[in-house]
Amino acid sequence: MIIALLAAAAVAATGCDLEKPSGVPGCTRQAVDALPMTALQALGTHNSYKSAIAPAEMKLLRAANPKTADSLDYSHPALTEQLDAGARQLELDIVRDPEGGRWTRPLGLKMAGGGDYDTGPMASPGLKVMHVPDIDYRSVCPTFRACLEEVRAWSSRHPDHLPLLIMMNLKDDQIPFPGATPLLPFDAAGMDEVDAEIRAVFGKDRLITPDRVRGSGTSLREAVRQGGWPSLGAARGKVFFAVDEGPGKVALYSQGRPSLEGRAAFVNTDRFEAPYAAYVTLNDPAKDGPRIAEALRLGMVVRTRADADTVESRTGDRSRREAAFASGAQYVSTDYMTPDLRLSDYSVALPGGGTGRRAPAIRP
Repeated sequence: MIIALLAAAAVAATGCDLEKPSGVPGCTRQAVDALPMTALQALGTHNSYKSAIAPAEMKLLRAANPKTADSLDYSHPALTEQLDAGARQLELDIVRDPEGGRWTRPLGLKMAGGGDYDTGPMASPGLKVMHVPDIDYRSVCPTFRACLEEVRAWSSRHPDHLPLLIMMNLKDDQIPFPGATPLLPFDAAGMDEVDAEIRAVFGKDRLITPDRVRGSGTSLREAVRQGGWPSLGAARGKVFFAVDEGPGKVALYSQGRPSLEGRAAFVNTDRFEAPYAAYVTLNDPAKDGPRIAEALRLGMVVRTRADADTVESRTGDRSRREAAFASGAQYVSTDYMTPDLRLSDYSVALPGGGTGRRAPAIRP
């Protein structure tokens, strides 16, 4: 513990890149790797899979609801490109399609007079990745398996990368458009399907799981409060997942598993007293600042957002971005690792450059 505290003080003083330490005093690989992974702050992307809505479909959406159209008018490049640029948190929205073909001709495409969207991956059974089914459905990796395999391939080429968080939204709320395809519920079988896909792509040695963090502790909550997350050295090259959902789905995913025993992913919870409390999404860094600080004090991993709904890019307001980095949250998510010059020069980069830095908040 003393070594880790001294390492933290040295690294904090240098502002060094935690992924690629420079080797100068205070920024050696040994000092950096002694830090707990919760000392990290890195950049991530929001709805990382999202491709742009096609122009003809966006025109229809804008005519029907300009505000919604503005909020959906962003996109990201391939996951590999985002990871190469320094993203160490990704977000995937998942829908169930056990028989295949549910979204080979989405409603928005039909309304715009288009033909089939995809007769390959989208026609096959399995979990699909999209933002708003039937409306904002295009993805840089249309299937969950394809997204995971792309991340695994990148991770294999970069075995020293900082721990990579993949958040998952499990979507089953019905789309309020006549003619939209009904979404299937994420019931117990759906939850198990998600875990099975993760484990099929990432072997045991590549995953940071709740069981691994809990160890022999009485609960996951107590384990993270006592420093159960691995060190940065042990977490290099690893991936961990979080079910970013509300209490209903969290209860279903954790049913019979109070500390997520045997599960592949952590869960989002603002019930810090829950036995599975190890991760939380707190997306408004200004309003949620005290709550973020409390979560960090309890040893949890936190994700927050530097921008939302294209507002910051349209207005140039950087206050939320600055609050996000100052909050100490380990992962700060953005839609603008590069600026959308249609709107402004707004973008988000890690203060001081590099891929990972020592988070500014003080931790016990």
